[in-house]
Parts: sequence; structure tokens; C-alpha cells
Amino acid sequence: MRNDAAGLAQQAAASAGQSDVEDKLLSLEAESAAYSGRLRDAREFSRRAVDSAERAGQKDAAATYYAMSGLREALFGNADDARRRATLAIASSTSLDIQYGAALTLAYAGDDARAQALAGDLGMRFPENTIWRFNYLPTLRAKVALNRGNTSEAIESLKAAEPYDLGQMTAFAYPWTALYSVFFRGEAYLAAHQGSEAAAEFQKILDHRGIVVIEPIGALAHLRVGRAYAIQGETAKARAAYQDFLTLWKDADPGIPVVKQAKAEYAKLREVPEPRSGKARPPMPD
Repeated sequence: MRNDAAGLAQQAAASAGQSDVEDKLLSLEAESAAYSGRLRDAREFSRRAVDSAERAGQKDAAATYYAMSGLREALFGNADDARRRATLAIASSTSLDIQYGAALTLAYAGDDARAQALAGDLGMRFPENTIWRFNYLPTLRAKVALNRGNTSEAIESLKAAEPYDLGQMTAFAYPWTALYSVFFRGEAYLAAHQGSEAAAEFQKILDHRGIVVIEPIGALAHLRVGRAYAIQGETAKARAAYQDFLTLWKDADPGIPVVKQAKAEYAKLREVPEPRSGKARPPMPD
């Protein structure tokens, strides 16, 4: 949370060989690297975290790292790698949290059929589970609806999750599924061209660093806020938000689809002249 990457690395190095500690800190190093767009480093740390967990016989932990890394790949635009990692997670554990993370990954990677099949299975296995009913299922339904272009259905689905948006979801120590209901609600509002509502949702993520910690959506929320302001014609605010994201990702791997898209959108915003009166309407982000 303090962006002390050196301190994190030192703690992780000190944990080498410590069962049930080493893998967790390696996973946090992966998340920390991904938070600043260093995806190659994140992949390597995740691989080491999986290896460490498997050596210690921690099968659910290893499966969690597959799920976390898959969701990260999906969010960054690498659909094929995301689906592969989700498949590994599904095969490695029947845990609700892990299977949900895999389903969310599949939905974000555009594999709606598998995501819905997995959701149907989880619904039969955990019909009365509170987190499933009031957060996981509404969030999954919302993402599938968004994939189909049905923004109103996505927004309606997420009403059930709203009272619990800021709650802790997984039993795992790191809150890797926190605030996704907020993130997808913001994306639904973006798709519906409701910029003010979208900005408010993404701002919730930025305002709750203690919950989101270094989840990928904590970084991507800056970019989404920029898109929300662009929709409203708030060019100066949009530019500032894009600058925040690109500064955070100044050392990002250049080939990540989301960073290439962000740079292209920011370049278009910079071409928009400052209005002398009223608000200029900038180009709509893709």
C-alpha cells in the first residue's frame, strides 16, 4: 500500500524456503509488479509462487495463484493466456473463490459459454452461500450481460451486490476479488455513456486503497476514470486521469494491449483544443 517495492522484495527474499510464507509473498510481488504494468515480472513471480505452493502441498494456494494471474491477463487484454490460466485453476481446486475467479476470467476473456456453465455448477453447489448470492453471481451475470451489449441488465444485476461492495469476499489473506462489482458497474455505466455515474464508481476504487490494495483494478481505475470524464466532455480532468495512469505505468511492458490502447486514447485527448467557453466534446474512447 505504501508502494515500497524494495521493502516488499526484501521481505520476500527473507521468506525463501519458509513453507506457507514464501508463496504468499511471491504472489504479492506478482501483484505489485502487475500494478505498475510490469507483466513479464508478474508472470515470473506468479510462476514461482505456484511452484512454492505446490512444493509445500498447498494445492488451493497454487490454484489461487493461477486464478489471480489469469484474471490479471484478462484485464490487461491477453485473452488466450487468461483462458489457459483459468483452465489450470479450475482443474486444480473446487473452492468457490477460485472457481469464481476463473469464471470471472473466462467472462472477461469473452468465453461466455464456459463462464455461464461454471456459474451454473457453482449455483448448484453453493445455492445458499451469501457471498455467492449477493456478490459473485450478480457480478458474473453483469459481465456476461455487458459482453452481449446489455448495459441495463448489467446495472440491474449489480444492484444486489451494492450493499456489500466494500466487504471482504475471499477467505484468502489477500483480497483479490474485492471491488469487482464496483469495477463492472462502472464499466456498465461507461458502455451506457453515463460518464458521471461511471466516474463515481471508479472513484470508489481509488478512494478505498485499503480494500483494493494492489489489485489490477486499482491501477486500471485511473484509466477508466479518464474515459468517464472524456464521455462527459471534461477534457482537462480526462487528461489528468490518463496522466495518472500512464505515470503509474511508466515502466510498463510496451506490448500490453491495455497500455497501447490507453496511449492512443490519450494522444487523441491531447489533440482536443481547450474550450473558450462551455465544454468541448472529445472523441469517444473505443
